[in-house]
Amino acid sequence: MQRRPLGTTGLSISPIVFGGNVLGWTADEATSFRVLDAFVDHGFDTIDTADVYSRWAEGHSGGESETVLGRWFAARPGMRGRITLFTKVGSDMGGPGEMGLGPTWISQAIDRSLKRLNLETVDLYFSHWPDAEADEADTLGAYTQLISAGKIRAIGASNYDAEQLAHSLKVARDTGLPRYQVIQPEYNLYKRDSFEGPLRDLCRENEIGVVTYFSLAAGFLTGKYRSKDDLEGRARGAMVEKYLDARGERILEALDDVASAKNVTCAEVSLAWLIAREGVSAPIASATSVAQVESFARAATLTLSDEEMSQLTDAGA
Repeated sequence: MQRRPLGTTGLSISPIVFGGNVLGWTADEATSFRVLDAFVDHGFDTIDTADVYSRWAEGHSGGESETVLGRWFAARPGMRGRITLFTKVGSDMGGPGEMGLGPTWISQAIDRSLKRLNLETVDLYFSHWPDAEADEADTLGAYTQLISAGKIRAIGASNYDAEQLAHSLKVARDTGLPRYQVIQPEYNLYKRDSFEGPLRDLCRENEIGVVTYFSLAAGFLTGKYRSKDDLEGRARGAMVEKYLDARGERILEALDDVASAKNVTCAEVSLAWLIAREGVSAPIASATSVAQVESFARAATLTLSDEEMSQLTDAGA
C-alpha cells in the first residue's frame, strides 16, 4: 500500500489512519488485538490515539486506549518498527493540573503516555486542544525538550483554527522553536467549514499535513443511521442526531448513488472522497471488527471520477 508523506515531518503514513478511540472502549482488548492485527495485515501502518481515550466512558479514567496499544506492542515483538504512532496531550485527565498545554503537564503527560504505550518514543505528539492560558513559546519550548530527549519526533495540533495555528507558526518562526507540522481538524462530507477556507489555505502555504477526524461523522456517513429510530441504544446516538437534516439526506442520497454505481459501501465512498481531497494527508477512521478493516482496504484503493467527486462535494455544500 502506497504511503503518503506527512507534511514536512519526514514521516510517511498509510492512506487511512486507525482511530484508537475505540480501543478498550467499544472494542475490548481481545477484539482490539484482532482488529489491529487485521489493520496491519491489510497494509496499513498508522495509528492515532490520545491520553484521554476513553475517559468519557462510565468507569474509565483515561489511558485505556494507550494501555491496550501498549499490551499489543508487547505481544507483537517487532511491531513498533512497522507503525507510525500518534498520541495527544491537553485534554482534562481529572487530576489537579492534569490538563492544558503548560510545560509541567506536558512533561508529565508524555511520560505517562509512554509508560502506558510501553514505548520510548511517539512519532507525532499533538496538542489536543488550544489552551488560551498557556504561553505558546512555553508550550513549544516544552516540546523542544521532548524532541531533544528522544521522546517524540514531531508535533501537531488538533482542533486549532486558522488564527490559532497562524499565531503558533509565527511564534515558532520568531523564537526558532519547532512548529506544528500536522493539523487534525474535524472534516468530512457533512462537516466542512472547520477546514475548508482559511485553515486549508494556511496548511497549503506552509506544507502542513492534514489528518482528519470524525471522517465518517460518528458513523452517519456509513449510511446505517437514516432516522432517529436507528439511533436508539447506540453509543454514538447523541453525536449522530445532528446530521439527520435535509443536508444530511442529500449527502446520503449522493453516497447511495455513487456506492451503488461502484458496488461498494457508503463508508468506502466517504473515505475515498476524503483521501482524494486536495490538502488531506489521510483520514482517521475507527474499526471494531475485522470486516470494517477490510472495508478500509477497499476504500484506500477506490478511485472516484471527477463527476462523482463533484456530486458528493455539491451534496454537502
